[in-house]
Amino acid sequence: MAYLAIAGATKQFGPDFRALDDVSISVERGEFFTLLGPSGCGKTTLLRSIAGFSDLTSGSITLDGSDLRRIPPHKRDIGMVFQDYAVFPHLTVFDNVAFGLKPRKVPSAEMKQRVDEALAAVRLSPLADRMPAAMSGGQQQRIGIARAMVINPRLLLMDEPLSNLDAKLRIELREEIRDIQRQIDIAAIYVTHDQEEALAISDRICVMNAGRVEQIGTPQEIYGDPQTLFVARFVGTLNTLSPGPALDALLKKLKLPQSGVQTWTVRPEQLELFETGAASADAAALSGQVSKYTYLGREAHVQVATDLGHLIVQLANPGTSAGYRRGENVSLVIRRDAPMGFDAAGRRVPMGV
Repeated sequence: MAYLAIAGATKQFGPDFRALDDVSISVERGEFFTLLGPSGCGKTTLLRSIAGFSDLTSGSITLDGSDLRRIPPHKRDIGMVFQDYAVFPHLTVFDNVAFGLKPRKVPSAEMKQRVDEALAAVRLSPLADRMPAAMSGGQQQRIGIARAMVINPRLLLMDEPLSNLDAKLRIELREEIRDIQRQIDIAAIYVTHDQEEALAISDRICVMNAGRVEQIGTPQEIYGDPQTLFVARFVGTLNTLSPGPALDALLKKLKLPQSGVQTWTVRPEQLELFETGAASADAAALSGQVSKYTYLGREAHVQVATDLGHLIVQLANPGTSAGYRRGENVSLVIRRDAPMGFDAAGRRVPMGV
């Protein structure tokens, strides 16, 4: 039996809006599980239901065999890290972290030991006596993480905890959060709309859309083997191939099915410029003109106007050269295992490649 099991979770607001629609997920002990999706998809509603801030209309939530819907929020032993830090400005770092232990009647000596350990885990020990106003956003968020951990929760919930930080700090702190979670070996549910963040730190990802689960899988499965068109488009960059004679000729060349697929797509990294991969028996060449070159440091994106539409090609390690010029004639290589097909309902069609 899963450590956390949610079955048939439904949350209805009024007669016309269903924030959660028959959601079922499971989380194992020590697992870092991410709820990923756009704003309004239901991920925060689900997190709040687990925490007890909002009850479900129907469905069940069990944690380590306990029915959480029967337990008041303050007795669920769940740690929560919020988006807006939620630190108390009039309390020191130490007292902020100790706040959750006081109503639990933890003895003073044990309280000090647990707070010291929590502060050490988030690297804030030297700042224990400092006031939050004198600290950076990243440091304040660490306070929130330490406060959530210090109560020794059975489950750690994080609601977009890094969205208010700058890009570089987000990357640094997300790695620290993952390291801390592994160190204390606690099951964690992390909510984000940032696909890169989810791919970087998760054991498994649940992609949500309009209150429903689109797909659950490892980061590699979610990105490399999306089962719906929504997942393929939401996680990563995706080229959609324009229908017409050029697409028909491509499918015939690659011996891919001509029926049953409504939308053909391909990832930018699955395309190659002719210089890096000549067409072979299991590939097709496509001519085009460069319409845009975007240098991103560790990679570059070349947008090419073709008979299949404007396709983006991802180049790894582009170097320091000026790259491709607008209007330059190029050829693309599309290998047989690169295109992904989806039916009229947006479901992945197996290719049998």
